[in-house]
This record gives sequence, structure tokens and C-alpha cells, in this order.
Amino acid sequence: MADADTASPAPDTPAATAAAAARPLRIGLVSISDRASRGIYQDLGIPALEEWFAAALASPWTTVTRLIPDERPLIEAALVELVDVERCDLVLTTGGTGPARRDVTPEATLAIGDREMPGFGEQMRQISLKFVPTAILSRQVAVIRGEALIINLPGQPKSIRETLEGLKDAEGRPLVPGIFAAVPYCIDLIGGPYIETHEAVVKAFRPKKK
Repeated sequence: MADADTASPAPDTPAATAAAAARPLRIGLVSISDRASRGIYQDLGIPALEEWFAAALASPWTTVTRLIPDERPLIEAALVELVDVERCDLVLTTGGTGPARRDVTPEATLAIGDREMPGFGEQMRQISLKFVPTAILSRQVAVIRGEALIINLPGQPKSIRETLEGLKDAEGRPLVPGIFAAVPYCIDLIGGPYIETHEAVVKAFRPKKK
């Protein structure tokens, strides 16, 4: 049992809200690839994500990274560790979401989640279908585990950026919202830190207070 002087404030209290707003967003990044994990080629997913967050986030953030093969027990263990031990607020995976026999990231994600968030996968496929008809083969899912949001992303850096940012016209105006527009408010609702973004990259959407 925690000491009275060090116990965390109760959820949904002003103290808890202030504590969440003050701490950096903790992001777990998991790249899932047999060949990259064996050093056959360089992983591109994690560097692409870290580059994107550096451009997109206006509030403090830190990352915890994992590079693992397409093995369901290893994927499940990594996701559980990042949420339960590393205390990540947001976990993003790349790779392993297609129809191939070794693509088991969605199954691993659903197995350790408490609640599914189907809208994220639906929107990612909607965005990708603007570019390639094979987007219907993608099986990305998203779940809530405890107080963390876990999202499967595509494996290619270009597709990662497109699904996070969405589609824009020649002047940079949004045509189709990217999935990250909804992430800050989702993190708000599950008790995580307050996320601010650079609107030129992606605008965080929050309902107006009545």
C-alpha cells in the first residue's frame, strides 16, 4: 500500500487533472519485423514516428521503444510491459497487420486490450484507400488497456504519416482527418496528460465546453 504522502491523487479530482496536465506524454513505440529485429535491414518505423512526433507535438513527450519479431507472445508481452510497467499513455505499433500468416499484431493487440476502439482502424483504411486499393487488406486495430491507448499503424513511413495526419489539399487544408486528431481527447478521457499539437501538422480536436 502506498504511503499517504506519496499516494497518487484519486482519478477525476482537480489534483489528478493538474498532475496529468503537468507530466510529459509517455509514448511506447513498437516496431514489429522479423528481418529488422535480426538486423537484416534497418528499422524505419520507429525513426519515422519519432520524427513525426518532433514535428507534431507542442507539449512535452518521451518515448520508450521496442524492436521485436512477428511473434504473438513477444508482441503481447511488449505491449503489456509498456503499459503496465513503463506506464506509457500511448502505444503505437508498426508492422504485422496484413493478411500474411506471420502478421499477428492485431490478434496480439486485441488479446491484451480491455476495450476495442474500432474507429481508428476504420479511419486508417479510409485514408489509405485514397492511395491504394490494397488498403482493404490492412487489419489495424486499436484498444484501451487500463489508462493507455494502443494503436496499430502501417509499417511504411509514408503510410504512417498519412494515417496520422490525414489528407490535405495543396494549401495544407485538411480534406480527410488523420487519426491523431482524435488521440489527445481520447487520452484526456482515460486520464492521461494534456496533449497540444502544432496545427500546421495536425490539429487536435476537442469538443467545445458548454
